Amino acid sequence: CILVDDPEHLYITDQFIVTHNTFEEKINPYMMPLYDCLDKMCGKDGSQREMVNKAVEVAPLAYMRGRTFDNAVCIFDEAQNATKTQLKLFLTRFGVNSKVIVTGDPMQSDLRGDVALVDVVRRLEGVPGVGVVYFQANSIVRHPLVAAILEKLEEEKNG
Repeated sequence: CILVDDPEHLYITDQFIVTHNTFEEKINPYMMPLYDCLDKMCGKDGSQREMVNKAVEVAPLAYMRGRTFDNAVCIFDEAQNATKTQLKLFLTRFGVNSKVIVTGDPMQSDLRGDVALVDVVRRLEGVPGVGVVYFQANSIVRHPLVAAILEKLEEEKNG
């Protein structure tokens, strides 16, 4: 809500209205897992981090329309929370000499109903040029207790 101290009731502009939130401030909460990994790999400051910051572009999925990524590595993290349309949008953006990586854990989806990632993997598995990697509980690099928790919760779901 923007407070305007004026007796007029309708305001029309062909300019953007400043709401005091930058593009980064709006998407940073969603990018924290990526930034956490970058912090671990190359620190928060220093020449190595500056080099990574220059090479990495972070963009919301909504800004992918019409783009093609040549000579790039594109990562879609937390894809279990994407719709089929969003996954299709992302998967059709890569161009010449590029790699696309889609990660997600269907058990951790925030969406109701079927997880689109599961359907997309099922349909694309076996397509030449598409590789699918399945991780198991012993692949978890978090606290060892996380694997035990997931195992017990999966038992409950299937039992």
